[in-house]
Amino acid sequence: MGIWYNTSSIFLLIFILASCSNDHKTIDQSNNVDQSDQSIEWDTDATAWRINKQEIQGKAQGTTYLIKTSDDSLLISPEEASSFFMAFDLELSTYVDSSLISQFNSNEIERIDLSKTTYFKHTYQVSKEVSLRTFGAFDPTVFPLVELWGFFKSPKNPPNQDAIDSTLGFVGFLDSSLFLFDEDTVLSKNDSRSKLDFNAIAQGQSADEIAKILDNRGQQNYFIEVGGEIVVKGNNGRDDYWIIGVDEPKEDNDGISEPRQLENLLKINNGALATSGSYRKYYIKDGQKFSHTIDPVKGYPVNHNLLSVTVLSSSAAYADAYATAFMTMGVKETLEFIQQNQELGLEVYLLFENSLGKLERAYSNGMRSHFIQE
Repeated sequence: MGIWYNTSSIFLLIFILASCSNDHKTIDQSNNVDQSDQSIEWDTDATAWRINKQEIQGKAQGTTYLIKTSDDSLLISPEEASSFFMAFDLELSTYVDSSLISQFNSNEIERIDLSKTTYFKHTYQVSKEVSLRTFGAFDPTVFPLVELWGFFKSPKNPPNQDAIDSTLGFVGFLDSSLFLFDEDTVLSKNDSRSKLDFNAIAQGQSADEIAKILDNRGQQNYFIEVGGEIVVKGNNGRDDYWIIGVDEPKEDNDGISEPRQLENLLKINNGALATSGSYRKYYIKDGQKFSHTIDPVKGYPVNHNLLSVTVLSSSAAYADAYATAFMTMGVKETLEFIQQNQELGLEVYLLFENSLGKLERAYSNGMRSHFIQE
């Protein structure tokens, strides 16, 4: 698999887009939805609404989601979508105090029987696999460090070295002494301070689960986006591909005051896409910028020139997890990983800043075939 660099000037494409995602967009959307429109069908909790017989939009996991098809009708209802996301969050959301993972983190429950969970087991297994593959660059036990640095609910203040060293003592997904298994299915903690955080994989996993529902019902063509993590199948009804825009990595490129600026467009008809970036979620303290991406080995926010990474895979969960790992690893290590692990079928698209402060690209040879324009 070849790696391509492009150091030419970056082109900008501006579109008015419908749904709200994090780092990439579909451009195949209708106008923004007026939620006061009485023709829209709402569910009882007002967390999902039907735009028409081919499209549903909703709110879940602290973000938005979009499910649409180019077939005659979408084979899932707003009520079903809401019920799914509610059940999913009750297992995996750290923002829901009563969720399984929250209770485990707070030590309200001491053991989790993975065989009795619907989503937790698969998410845990994929996390373990990606963590092993990336030598701990992807680490769901990083949650205490995320809290320590102020990227959850605590005040945003950089901790001192003693606090970081102390926290690192109970962080480490690959440390077999922290999490124990009984008969290979029952998970428990050896240190009550350890916590799990699947936020870097859960949105991708939920998109995969929606795709399974649609596949089982015979949906031939669909587009699913959950907080920017995307799964597509078939075509959009007007050409052979779903078209997805990758944001230009600028902190003010949020689509609020003006249309989002796109660095490139990708054409995909079967697969999953996830993007992770360091240019939006951060804080500045005493003139220093701290990224929300925490290196789970060093205990510090990453400090390199990689601004965003987009991963193409057959699974959004894997794409989501690897995108997070690659943001920790940086440009050089990511490109080496892709070349050395071609059997994973991953394609990457990296946007980074060179020594002159100019935006550059690097991408795998397979990703290049998905470009609309180079």
